[in-house]
Amino acid sequence: MTRVVFCAKLKRELPGLDRPPFPGPLGERIYREISRDAWELWREYQTIVINHYGLNPADPDDRVILRQHMELFLFGDSDELPEEWVPPGLGQPTKGGPARKK
Repeated sequence: MTRVVFCAKLKRELPGLDRPPFPGPLGERIYREISRDAWELWREYQTIVINHYGLNPADPDDRVILRQHMELFLFGDSDELPEEWVPPGLGQPTKGGPARKK
């Protein structure tokens, strides 16, 4: 039987994760309060954050930054993207396209 949670991110009842995503109190809180759908949204957003800020998930200091973004994304009121973030392909030269003027 699928476990259902009231998702703190999406504000409705949805299937929950099968197990905490990592050990510790935050992992347990995510397991109790975040749906599978919201966790997948975080995983996609995490890639944006890592690439935008040039984070190395193996670096303990960078993991602290990533965890702060994760808590804000999952439990905060904001869905803001990192400042100055530009979606791939927008504002950047495309393959075979003209080079940017300096």
